[in-house]
Amino acid sequence: MKVSVITATYNSGTTLRDTLESVLAQTYPDIEHIVVDGGSTDNTMELVREYEPRYNGRLRYVSEPDKGIYDAMNKGIGMATGEVIGILNSDDFYTSADTVETLIGELERLKVDAVFGDIHFVDSDNLGKCVRYYSSAGFRRWKMLLGFMPAHPSFYCRKEAYERFGLFKTFYKVAADFENLLRLIYVGKISIKYVQKDCVTMRTGGVSTSGLASHRQIMADHVRAYRENRVRSNALLDSLRYVYKVAEIVRFKLK
Repeated sequence: MKVSVITATYNSGTTLRDTLESVLAQTYPDIEHIVVDGGSTDNTMELVREYEPRYNGRLRYVSEPDKGIYDAMNKGIGMATGEVIGILNSDDFYTSADTVETLIGELERLKVDAVFGDIHFVDSDNLGKCVRYYSSAGFRRWKMLLGFMPAHPSFYCRKEAYERFGLFKTFYKVAADFENLLRLIYVGKISIKYVQKDCVTMRTGGVSTSGLASHRQIMADHVRAYRENRVRSNALLDSLRYVYKVAEIVRFKLK
C-alpha cells in the first residue's frame, strides 16, 4: 500500500533538512514524498534538489505561489498517487523510524479509513527536550463538539475519504485542519482508530501555537466550522477544551 506524505514549505531552509532525513529514515518501504513549495526565496528548493537523488524516484515537488499552507496541502493531495495520505509539516519530523510502518500496519490490520497517534512539542533550541506531549488517546468522535481533534500530524487517512468528503477549505485562517476533520470524522463518520505511538516531533511556534491572537482565530474558525457543517456546538462548549489543556500541561510539568 503506497503512502503519500505531503510537506508544505515556504522559506523552510532552517528546518526542512530534519524533515527530509526523517522521511528517508522510515522503515516503511512504499512512501512517496511530495513537497509543495509556495515559491520560497531562501534555500528551501536547493535542499529539496540536494536530497532528490537519495529518494530514488520517490520524491516529487512543485514550487509556485499559492494561497497558503492549506492550499499547498490540497495541491499535494491532488498530486498524490498513494492510497493513504499523511501530512508532515516542514518544521516537524518523525519521532522514530517506524512511525509510518506502525500506523499503516494498524490501518491495514483493522481495515479502517484512518489512524492517528500522539505527538510531542520541542523548543527549537533543544530538539531532544519535550516541552509538551499531546496524546490522542482520549479522543472520541463526540469530543469534536468541544473543539478536540486527533493530533493532525499523526493522522493518516485513505485518499478515498478525501475524495468523498472534500479537501481543506482555504478561506479558514488557522483551523482548516479542524474543519476538515470535523467533516471527515464527525459528519462523514469515517472509521478511525487510535494507535498508541509518539509519531511526530513538532517545534513550538507554528501557525496554531503562536499566541493569544492565534487562539482567538482558532475559536472563530471552530465556530464557523460548526455552523457551516450544521453541527450543534458553540463557542462556550468549544472553550471547555482549554480547561483540559491547562490540566494536561500541569500534569506534564509535575512529572
